[in-house]
Amino acid sequence: MNSKRYIKGRGAQEKSRNRFLQNYHEMRNDFLNYCEKEGEHINIDKTTFIETFPKTIINKVTSPDVGMLYSLNPYQGCEHGCVYCYARNSHEYWGYGAGLDFESKILVKKNAPELLEKKLQSKKWRAYPISLSGNTDCYQPIEKKLEITRKLLEVFLKYRYPVGIITKNALLLRDLDLLSELSNYNLVSVYLSITTLTEETRRVLEPRTASIQKRLETLEKLNTAGIPTNVMMAPIIPSINSHEILSLSKEVSTRGATSIGYTIVRLNGAIGNIFTKWLTHTLPDRKDKILHQIMECHGGSLNNNEFGKRMKGSGTMADQIHQLFAIARQKYFPKNQKVYLNCEMHESYKDGQLRLF
Repeated sequence: MNSKRYIKGRGAQEKSRNRFLQNYHEMRNDFLNYCEKEGEHINIDKTTFIETFPKTIINKVTSPDVGMLYSLNPYQGCEHGCVYCYARNSHEYWGYGAGLDFESKILVKKNAPELLEKKLQSKKWRAYPISLSGNTDCYQPIEKKLEITRKLLEVFLKYRYPVGIITKNALLLRDLDLLSELSNYNLVSVYLSITTLTEETRRVLEPRTASIQKRLETLEKLNTAGIPTNVMMAPIIPSINSHEILSLSKEVSTRGATSIGYTIVRLNGAIGNIFTKWLTHTLPDRKDKILHQIMECHGGSLNNNEFGKRMKGSGTMADQIHQLFAIARQKYFPKNQKVYLNCEMHESYKDGQLRLF
């Protein structure tokens, strides 16, 4: 990649090598290279969508510090292009890179609703909340056309099954009718990701996500509709959005958020290199300071894989962040509202249906 070229609308600024393939395969684009030499413009940034055909759709989450037991991702890869996204590394399991591939080669699971319905019909399956997303955003831009997430919500409603939603896209409001019905049975909670109140920061950090204003409006509308909505300020990145903890907490509280959570950025796997190169393009004057402060949160490294510490960090910088959130919660979220979804309705519904046979 030309080092002087900045790819607008993307987080990663170049393709990254797949760690599983680099010793065995050489990825070449001879035809595209020839076209470029001949002066023909090649749009290497165009997003492509690839249909996959999984046999199962619900994933059991074994990490003890994630806060969910099951997740469901209708898409792999995410066009939102958040440069810090921990899910980038998972794209390597599909044979792609964690850089531009992650946000420009999106794997689509159109049969997800059918697979979910089959699972919820199982006599052996016991109800426990399933998180929509968890890896990549279920309301990323292509969802507007494909409506896979909407069809999944229809299945959840049909079987009276509890679901949590994690997103940073205002497209969620398209499904307000289904969310309201699910909420009537205490079957849904929303986790809205808002990392900054500064639109300029949002544009470079999360280039294809909904604007901050749109997300705040989404929070308000969900609150008005009676849908419990939590805000995740994730991740906190020192010297980028760490100074906004109190102001953001106050803002989302006034807009109706029931609680606020956070994680500290960790640049695991290929993300460390991707994020570092992004800083070179976007914040070169603050690059070293930001990287050093991230390392301070993880014992001198850009990442710590230890459960319990990897997302909360340790050391002086992390302690300051913890203290700020403690103040924010005490001041703006004194009720400390927790949402417990209804898992009994699905069991009653399933038992009732089985008695028909």
